[in-house]
Amino acid sequence: MSVTEIAPSQPKGPSLVIQAVVLLGMTAAAIGLGWVSGQYLYGRESAAKVEVAAGESHEAPAKAEGDHGKASTGLEVPLPPITTNLAAPSDMWVRMEASVVFDAPQPQSLVDDIHQDLLAFLRTVKVHQIEGASGFQHLKADLEERAKIRSEGHVRQVLIRTLLFE
Repeated sequence: MSVTEIAPSQPKGPSLVIQAVVLLGMTAAAIGLGWVSGQYLYGRESAAKVEVAAGESHEAPAKAEGDHGKASTGLEVPLPPITTNLAAPSDMWVRMEASVVFDAPQPQSLVDDIHQDLLAFLRTVKVHQIEGASGFQHLKADLEERAKIRSEGHVRQVLIRTLLFE
C-alpha cells in the first residue's frame, strides 16, 4: 500500500463577483440614506425659515409709505470691543467685538450699560463653559438674555463679530 498525502484544501471565501455586488449594494444604500436624510434636514431648515419669517412679520411695526414692502430688521449698534480675562484660568484673555440689534433707536447710555453688563458677564465665564460649538451657542444665548434684560426687551439680537482667546 502506498501512502498518499492528501493536502487539506484551502477554505474558499466568497467569490469576487459576490464581493463586488455586496459592495455596490452597500454603496447604493449609503447614497440613498444620505439623500433621504438631506431631504429631511433641508425640509426642517425651510420650515424654520418660514416660521422665522412669519414671526418677524407679526412683530414688525407698521410700515411707512417709503418702505415699499421691506421688512424692518431693527437698528444695529456696534459695541466697543471688550477685552478682559476669564474667571478660570485667570491668565486667559478674551477679546470680543459685538453689535446689538435694537427694535428702535435707543439712548447711548443704554448701549454703554449693555456693554458694561456684557463685560462683567465675560469676567465670570470659565473656559470649559464655552468650549465647542454648543458652548459658543450657550454663550451667545446668555449674552442675548442679559442684553434683553438690561434693555427691558428692546434688544432683538446680539451679534458676535469676533471672539478671540489668548
